[in-house]
Amino acid sequence: MSNGETLTFDIQKNPNPATASEREALLQNPGFGRIFTDHMVTIRYSQDRGWHSAKIEPRKALALDPATVVLHYAQEIFEGMKAYHLPDGGAALFRPSANARRFHNSAERLAMPTLPEDLFVESVRELVKIDRAWIPTAEGSSLYLRPFMIGTEVALGTKPSAEYIYCVIASPVASFFKGGGSAVTLWLSENYTRAAPGGTGAAKCGGNYAASLSALAEGQREGCDQVVFLDAVEKRWIEELGGMNIFFVFKDGSLQTPPLTGTILPGITRDSLIKLARDTGLTVREEPYSIEQWQADAESGRLSEAFACGTAAVVTPIGKLKGRKHTFTIGDGNAGATTQRLKAALTDIQFGRAPDKNEWLDRLF
Repeated sequence: MSNGETLTFDIQKNPNPATASEREALLQNPGFGRIFTDHMVTIRYSQDRGWHSAKIEPRKALALDPATVVLHYAQEIFEGMKAYHLPDGGAALFRPSANARRFHNSAERLAMPTLPEDLFVESVRELVKIDRAWIPTAEGSSLYLRPFMIGTEVALGTKPSAEYIYCVIASPVASFFKGGGSAVTLWLSENYTRAAPGGTGAAKCGGNYAASLSALAEGQREGCDQVVFLDAVEKRWIEELGGMNIFFVFKDGSLQTPPLTGTILPGITRDSLIKLARDTGLTVREEPYSIEQWQADAESGRLSEAFACGTAAVVTPIGKLKGRKHTFTIGDGNAGATTQRLKAALTDIQFGRAPDKNEWLDRLF
């Protein structure tokens, strides 16, 4: 696909899709990321042909040579987004163009070819349309979409791959955390950092998540649900969780979240919540916040709430933080009023229950 050309998807329907009864049974309790739909998107890239061979085809395993670049040098990026069931029986994506831009930026950071943003959006739209029966209708459930790209050249040598495959798979999901809307406990990582200045913190690549797993495992051994990271330089400034951004809510009604300085992911849920909060008259500061100040504010009562946010978990209240040197409770340890109000405002738009004043929904049918 060169400049001025467009790709047409070759649609190959699954000859053995799940039956209606099988699908209904699976949708009763989908969990998160365990069940997958009948189809997937694939688009190939090579240096001589550009983007080509766009397909919607039956979901299947990828065949990779043991010397495939991604297996050795982690040239991989991905996105997370959802399709929502609407009250009138239709469905919509939420801000897909924002995901397309972030995917473009991640590709540039990982020295990968950039997929045209309109092609990214079209690929997701087409997959949801063909697998529309998999969109769950239960309260709080949605169809999670995972676009990703990997380097597929068969070669050993530290250089960008000359070939790539872009894929989109879909998974019906319920709540990310088992406790639903209850407050989670965070583990403060003091031995590990997620990203450093000049690194890949602002890109959505698998290596960032792999780097968080040892800290997450440490936290889980301490009875925590998730881990929160400090900056890599001074090791005192709050950055983000293993896969979510973080907000702090103060007694005066204002909110604060760490600024986008290149070491944390520019979350689309984060950006949406900032807009929604400001639209309701709340003050939102994008400023650094230290672990010492967090504890002092929690103990004095100046800080009344804290929550994490992301596509998968949406908005998750934080009730307690634990660490080797810091252990404290935020507010009464439960979901606060501002957290609940912002979550409701966001999800009401996503599920079509409230006016979409910002034109964030991309209706599919």
